[in-house]
Amino acid sequence: MDSLFGKNIIITGASSGIGEAIAREAVKVGANIAIAARNIEKLDSIKSELADFESQIVTVKCDVTKQLDCQNLIDTTLSNLGSIDILINNAGITMRAPFEEVKLEVLEEVMNVNYWGAVYCTQAALPQLIKNKGSLVAVSSVTGFKGLPGRTAYASSKFALNGLFESLRMEYMGRGVHTLIACPGFTGSNIRFNARTTDGSLQGETPANESKMDKASDVALDILQAIRDKKDFMLTNKQGKIIYWVNKFFPKFVERRIHKVISQEPNSPILK
Repeated sequence: MDSLFGKNIIITGASSGIGEAIAREAVKVGANIAIAARNIEKLDSIKSELADFESQIVTVKCDVTKQLDCQNLIDTTLSNLGSIDILINNAGITMRAPFEEVKLEVLEEVMNVNYWGAVYCTQAALPQLIKNKGSLVAVSSVTGFKGLPGRTAYASSKFALNGLFESLRMEYMGRGVHTLIACPGFTGSNIRFNARTTDGSLQGETPANESKMDKASDVALDILQAIRDKKDFMLTNKQGKIIYWVNKFFPKFVERRIHKVISQEPNSPILK
């Protein structure tokens, strides 16, 4: 029997992309899920599509930038599922704009979703995770250990997320809580279409070839396996591994390469 069978899993940002893919893969192995996002209609649609599985599925409308919404997510999960074994902090947004032009509200919004959303949900769920010796997961990014020009707020939020979860790992390792920092590489999803621009409006298109990126379903499988294996850190994307290791020894080389690639994007936010 799969070790995730019967486990109760909360997934934020579950209406699309990696979060939705994790939800779909989790029910296939018999896990119960509470899926959260601002788009409750999409969550209910996903629940209907998964109705043939025997898993319990709870949908919760949740804006992770609001502490009361995050507390409600935890309370609703407990009311419906009885306990919490795994919390996957997946909700996230990005931005693409020159730093000197971007409005400060855009930087704050990205930080509020990507960092504070994880803080609120994690603190609310922690008593249950301690009680059940559960897993605490942050879906971070390669950008969490190497910044990207034009994505200053996104990189800052992911660096902060990594620091938070490294600290939590050490703080609670003696109490049986497993903490995973998952750093996928570029993954095909709608995150770049919804990237905030200088004034906070949505980009509406992607500068990258989405078809060449990792599939969200593959990333979801990697994350679930990393939870089973109680890994501290997950980095399975080939490009991400290269950046991670080469950056340790040749950071200037990596930075020049990244600058070159980003500067050649359509409507690049940085100069060549």
